[in-house]
This record gives sequence, C-alpha cells and structure tokens, in this order.
Amino acid sequence: MSEIKSLFLPINETYEYFVLPFCRPDQLIRRKEPLGEVLNGNRLINTRYDMKFQVTKVAEILCTKTLAREEVVKFRDAINRDFYFHMYYDDLQFWGFIGKVEEENLNSHMRGPRFYLFTHVQFEVLYNSNHIIEVHAFSDPNHIVDITEDAETDVKFTYSVNWNATSVQFANRMRRYSRAALLSPVQQLHWFSIINSIVIILLSMGLLAMLYWWNIKSDLRKYSNGDEDDREIGWAFMGGDVFRCPTLLSLFCAVLGCGTQLFLVVCCLFVLIILGLLDPYTHGTLWTVAVAIYTVMSAVAGYSAASFHCQFSETGWERSVLLTGVLFMGPLLLVLSFLNTVSVSYGSTAALSFGMIFLMFLVHTFVAAPFLALGGIVGRHYSCTNFVPSTMRHMREIPSLTWYRKIQIQMILAGLLPFSAVLVELHLFYASIWSYKLFTLPSILFISFSILVSLTAILSVGLTYIQLSVEDPEWWWRSVLRGGSTAIFMFVYSIYFYARSHMSGLMQLCYFLGYNACICYACFLMLGAIAFRASSMLIYQMSHSVKSE
Repeated sequence: MSEIKSLFLPINETYEYFVLPFCRPDQLIRRKEPLGEVLNGNRLINTRYDMKFQVTKVAEILCTKTLAREEVVKFRDAINRDFYFHMYYDDLQFWGFIGKVEEENLNSHMRGPRFYLFTHVQFEVLYNSNHIIEVHAFSDPNHIVDITEDAETDVKFTYSVNWNATSVQFANRMRRYSRAALLSPVQQLHWFSIINSIVIILLSMGLLAMLYWWNIKSDLRKYSNGDEDDREIGWAFMGGDVFRCPTLLSLFCAVLGCGTQLFLVVCCLFVLIILGLLDPYTHGTLWTVAVAIYTVMSAVAGYSAASFHCQFSETGWERSVLLTGVLFMGPLLLVLSFLNTVSVSYGSTAALSFGMIFLMFLVHTFVAAPFLALGGIVGRHYSCTNFVPSTMRHMREIPSLTWYRKIQIQMILAGLLPFSAVLVELHLFYASIWSYKLFTLPSILFISFSILVSLTAILSVGLTYIQLSVEDPEWWWRSVLRGGSTAIFMFVYSIYFYARSHMSGLMQLCYFLGYNACICYACFLMLGAIAFRASSMLIYQMSHSVKSE
C-alpha cells in the first residue's frame, strides 16, 4: 500500500501513488481507511512490488515504459518539490525518495540544476521466525535517469528485496521509530530543554512562595490586628468585588467549558499512549481515538459551562451550553471546510468525501450534542458553590494602573515565560507535524506539556495577586487572557517556522496557517481555562483566610 507525500507537509499535501506515472498493477485495490486515516489524508493503494515472505529478489524488473513529455514534467516537479513515497508493508511504514536534484555548482559544465529520477528501489526486510520486524526502502543513486529535458524518456524500473533474520521480538518492532529520537545529540537536546524548563519552574515557585509568605501573610496579620483604616487598604478590603459576575458571562462559561474539555482530551491521549494502550503509528489510530474522546468529553464541557453559569444566574444556562458547543467547533469547521475546498481544487487525498463529511455531521449531531446537553443538565442541578455572587450594588472605583500592571504587559510576561520554557520541544513538535520527522518520545512531550501547564498556573496565581494588591478586582477575563497568551507566541513562532522552511505554494500555505491557527486557538482555550482555575483557587483561599481572620 502506497501514496505520495510532500517532504515538508505530509499531513495534507498527499496524493495517490499513481498520480505520478509509476508502473501500475493490473488491478488497483484501494484500502478502506478508518476515520483517523481519512482525517490524516491517507489513501493507500496497492503497487506492483511483489514481496513474498523470505523470497530474495535481485534487480527484478517492475516494468519498462517510455515517459511522455507530460509524465517527465510530473516527475520533475515532484522531485523539485521534495516529494517522497510512503508505503506500508505488514502495517510497518517506510519512506523513500523519488529522485534527486544536482545544483549548478555540482555540474560546472552544465547550466542550471539537473533532475534525476531513481529507477531502482532496494528493500531491506528484517524478520524473526514468521514475523516481519522492520522494513526499509533505499533509492539507489547508481540507477538514475536524467529527466531535466522535456523529452520522451525510456525508463526501466527495477527493485531488489533482501531478507535478514533479527533477534528483535515482534512485540517490540514499533520501537524502531523511536531510535532516531534516542540518538545522543537529539536526546541531549530533549533533556537540556527539560532541565531548563524545570529550573524556570523552580524559580517561579520560589518567587511565588516568597510572595505568599511575605505579602499575603503580612496583609492578613495587618487585617486581623489593625484598625478599620488598615482594613480598607489592599486586596483584603475588596471582599465581594472579586466575586462580582464577570462580563459576557455566557462567553466566559463557554471558554471555561471548551478549555476544560480540550485539556482532558490531551491528558487522556497522553495516558493511553504512555500506558501502551494506544499506538500513534498505527493507521490513524491517534486521530480516531482523539475524535472519540473529544465526543465523550462534550459532557464535561457542558457540565463546566452550566455549573459555572448557575453560580451567578439560575436562568440563561442553556445559552452558555449552546455557545460551548460552537465556540471551538464552529471556527474549526469553517477552517476545515475552506481547506477541504483547497484540497479538492488540487486533487489531494486530504479532501474529505461527502460520505465522510456526512458521517462527521451525524457524530457531532447525534452523539456529541446529546453528551453536551446531558452535561449541561447535570451541571444545572449540581453546580459548585465556590463563588458567591457579590451583593454590592456598585463596584469600587479601580485606581489607575502603572504601565507594567496593564493587561498587555502582563500577557507578554505570562505568555513569554512558558513559551520560552517549551520552545525546543515546540520546534521538534512542529517538525514532526510539518515535515517527515516523527516525534517519537511521547513521555518527553508529556513532561513538556506538564511544564507548560505548571508555569501557566504559577504565573496566573502570581499575576492575579499582583492585580488584587492594587485593588483591581476584574480578574476573571484577565486570568484567561494571561493564560492563553502563550498560544499567541506559539502562532507567531509558527510563522517564523514557515519562513525558515522550504514550504511553498498556496495549498501548503493555507494548510499551514489553517491548522496552526486551530491548534493555537485550542491551546488558548485550554491554557486560559487552566489559568482561570489556578487564579480561582487563589481567590477562594484568600477569601477563606480573610473570613478565618
């Protein structure tokens, strides 16, 4: 089973193998792909390579054909754009290049680059007993055809198959995909990033501890021992103002519900992968499981939105739940619809069929929506009571803030520090999404994700206290914006990543910006919800301490 992919954008600019004029089999058999493979843009089809178990072949002729001018142009364009073939054999995936380009400086006697088509593929297969363990494909640079000129060209495609025994057990055969990430320089890079992030966390926690013990405790002692004038200064005096209903309550509830849902989806995926219950390399399994978990977690989103809404108002919770259902999925579907239109115009296999679109509509309408409504109903009747709405008719006047206390500066600080802590892993993650590399260390990725969450929560707590210390009680939306600001830095870095890559063309640009916008938007909602919950714990604890004093 094979397909053609772009070297620099494998998840979307994917085409069927025979969009290029390779040797076709007598009968084309298209594999019926599961949901995850379809969403990943994979459309596998059989080839003429005949690889029977433990049957060695040397220079086996695949076919001999004369390439027309149009076919030569197709091959040359694919080579120029660094396309490669992607194949599966016994559910083991492997890759190989179609050709190579020799630049002018390597051909001093000729003008312009030269394009060469590889005509021989060497397959190396490792087996243990009656199980296939590893498969590699190598394009032989000694068997090439010059296709620089627009002329008919005679080509003889051949291949060889070598079988070698190995001691690797069948249960461990997927570990080969992590070997590249375990090489010494790459491994050192991972650990350097983690150690650097841990140091930042420890420093942030130390500063937060000093802030708590030196400032908050001091304020509480002043509040309990001082006169009435002392009690009317600082955060301890604001009382009910910090519990005043936030503006745009329904939208705030929707952000909280969607962010909580996305956070739980990511956590569940990490747990399944680390426990070995989910193999991310098996035919789109990761996408399938992610869609299933997201659908079920719609109940959590509905519960979070309705529960929070009912702490301030007994009516209108239905609007909050409805907005939760469209806050993330609405923009996501709009972007995917636009990208699907682009894929159709380019003839890419990333385009979803009408049947698949209809199936996704049914899943969202008859599964996700009922879960969302059920969670909303439960949240309506079993809402938390952490926040008691303020009974004060008028809120105190907020004093003018210095420039470094304004929300724009705090967003830069709250976003830049977590972003810098996970920058190295973020780059490797982007490389795994937008190039042919595999991110094969989910445990390292999980540690980086934990660091990102921890730093977001720590900074949110510290900056919320700083805000309250100048008697500014409008912390609801500011906590969300501060937490989600990391996603803004992520999107800016993605643009820098694109500028430094070799990606080109309208389709690659649209997919890159579209997918990154959706990813960063999801991170904004998720980190914003985490930051709010961390700040709310601080508010609740401070309020409880004031009542105790």
